[in-house]
Amino acid sequence: MTDIQAPDHIRAIAPYQAGKPIEELAREFGLDPDGIIKLASNENPLGCSDRVRAALAEAAGALHGRYPDANGFDLKAALAARHQVPANWVTLGNGSNDLLELASLALLDEGTSAVYAQHAFVVYRLSTQARGARHLMVPARDYGHDLDAMLAAIADDTRLVFIANPNNPTGTHLSGPRVHAFLEAVRARHGDRVAVLLDEAYDEYLDPEERADSTQWVREFPNLIVTRTFSKAYGLAGLRVGYALAQPALTDLLNRVRQPFNVNVLAQLAARVALADTGFLDRTYALNRAGRTQLQDGFTALGLDFVPSHTNFVLVRVGDAARINVELLRRGIIVRPVAGDGLPEHLRVSIGLPEENARLLDALKAVLQG
Repeated sequence: MTDIQAPDHIRAIAPYQAGKPIEELAREFGLDPDGIIKLASNENPLGCSDRVRAALAEAAGALHGRYPDANGFDLKAALAARHQVPANWVTLGNGSNDLLELASLALLDEGTSAVYAQHAFVVYRLSTQARGARHLMVPARDYGHDLDAMLAAIADDTRLVFIANPNNPTGTHLSGPRVHAFLEAVRARHGDRVAVLLDEAYDEYLDPEERADSTQWVREFPNLIVTRTFSKAYGLAGLRVGYALAQPALTDLLNRVRQPFNVNVLAQLAARVALADTGFLDRTYALNRAGRTQLQDGFTALGLDFVPSHTNFVLVRVGDAARINVELLRRGIIVRPVAGDGLPEHLRVSIGLPEENARLLDALKAVLQG
């Protein structure tokens, strides 16, 4: 026992549980790491692009002891050009997760509240809890966001609303017109005092007709923050780099609480190269779309219910998810249990290479037939 003191709201936090690493599973079950497939963390099965690999290999030989550019001038310039906004509308983060934390740190404290949806990304809950703010969790509608209920839930002390679109871990998606109407309604009722954070970590996996011009919304709504990441479709999960787009009043607040040098030299370089490699992004989209069909057709053939996905993972209902997860682990397959997200009968399965998807389906069939 110690006398270390901490606020009750910090002690109440259940630490984030990341997907099980391949090396840990190999140790736990005595498996060959080369025979394990990981379909748990929504990573790009292609890795990163060859252009990124080449750029990183060249840069590694020239690393020195100096800090990275704290303001990320070159990466911000590239992102500003891509989205046609001023560079001072861009905030860089150590992954988009960092930006969610920065928004909560800048806008929330005790005596305020945040609104988010049931079954939405767990970091919304964790970052709200870490600030000592009040949780206004709105029940899900068809596994996704009920925007009308979220609008009604905004209270006098609400300072931040989180929306994941597409949503993790359920894979649901809100149409552009619905999100825009929500933004209009928030501003009409509450002005700019309530910020809305639109988390678009999986935007690149949407079909083209589903994508909305959220950059235009940033121009229209001074209370909007849009976050994106290079961890998913761009394949840079291990380097941790994301960004936010917002008008200067909000970017100023984010930068007041942002840690200096939060995006390292190699991450900034890799993100710039990845942003320009549109061919790799096209390959990723095509592979993912085919893999999503493969998994969803396979789940249908097994008689399993799933949430139709707009992302690079599928949420599937398997019943005794804890037991089935262990049986898959014994077979060298890592997926994501989501009981902590209020979904104890479901597993979240990341879309892998065709042969990985097939192996998962074969293993799941064997486990279910028992």
